[in-house]
Amino acid sequence: MAAQRILVTGAAGFMGSHLVDLLVSQGHDVFGVDDMSGGFWRNVNPHSSFTKLDLRHKEQVATYIDEVKPSLIYHLAADATEGRSQFTPVTCTERNLMAYLHTLVPATRNGLRKVVLTSSMSVYGAQTPPFDEEMPTMPEDVYGVSKTAMEKTTQILSKVHGFDYVIVRPHNVYGPRQNIADPYRNVIGIFINSLLNGKGFYIYGDGEQRRAFTYIDDFTPYIARAGFDEGCNGQIINVGPNDEVTINKLAELVLDRFYDGGPIPDHVQPKYLPPRPMEVRDAYCTDDKAARLLGYHTTIDLQRGVQEMIGWAKQLGPQTPRYMEEGLELTTAETPVTWTKRLI
Repeated sequence: MAAQRILVTGAAGFMGSHLVDLLVSQGHDVFGVDDMSGGFWRNVNPHSSFTKLDLRHKEQVATYIDEVKPSLIYHLAADATEGRSQFTPVTCTERNLMAYLHTLVPATRNGLRKVVLTSSMSVYGAQTPPFDEEMPTMPEDVYGVSKTAMEKTTQILSKVHGFDYVIVRPHNVYGPRQNIADPYRNVIGIFINSLLNGKGFYIYGDGEQRRAFTYIDDFTPYIARAGFDEGCNGQIINVGPNDEVTINKLAELVLDRFYDGGPIPDHVQPKYLPPRPMEVRDAYCTDDKAARLLGYHTTIDLQRGVQEMIGWAKQLGPQTPRYMEEGLELTTAETPVTWTKRLI
């Protein structure tokens, strides 16, 4: 594999930092950017060229891209908050669609060869799962709208300006380095951090929503491969397992593994709240295309993955939830009480 000049956005975050580590180990010249809103300096690979940069700042991003001139971009920077996006639609759009365009446009001017866009299952909306890549995009939430726009823009600009692309739609990825201090997203991280803080956690709705979860080690190799395999060019690929679980079963698993199969204190049992507005009840995908194009297969099941993440989180220690300092853009009776009263 020939070494490439690669830019990874979101490089200090959860998925981005794991990807940087792998690309560096393969001998590539890796540049990373992150605004540190959800990333951590401890995640930055010292053998990469890292710059703190907010992709919402068009002129600064253009100057940076003019200097780096990446031939390949993995775009993982995101405001990945489906449930919150109805209450922060401007932030969601700026941090997703606009931040991406601020990166993609100058990169295209500077000879971009290929972009791997990390999208989301949210683009499928409330269609009947398992979702496959031939389904139309029918987002239910503002985040899904922004991701759909990013996908469509990539496809259009690719045709006009001649770069290649791959769109990856991951399942709910979890594991070490995830931002467990985020109170708005990442259900496994929220559950674990609540327990680390000696508190119970909350489940929206009846808990019978069905989701599939991907351990980070079962995601990173495949998104990396998508950047180099020409057979993936122009493709949209779901990456993740096809076995789903209810949120209630997930809660039981997290509690069992956190307490090593021992007695579970009554005060940490989950409490139930009304469903979040526009939340899709069941969301999981097929993995047929990923298996065919990328050789995808699951190596770490949910029980083992949760165990690994809990072990890492216990070493990290309890984290203080990081709510938005400026608050939500819209607060109504529909806003989850966990956010307005900061219960997490």
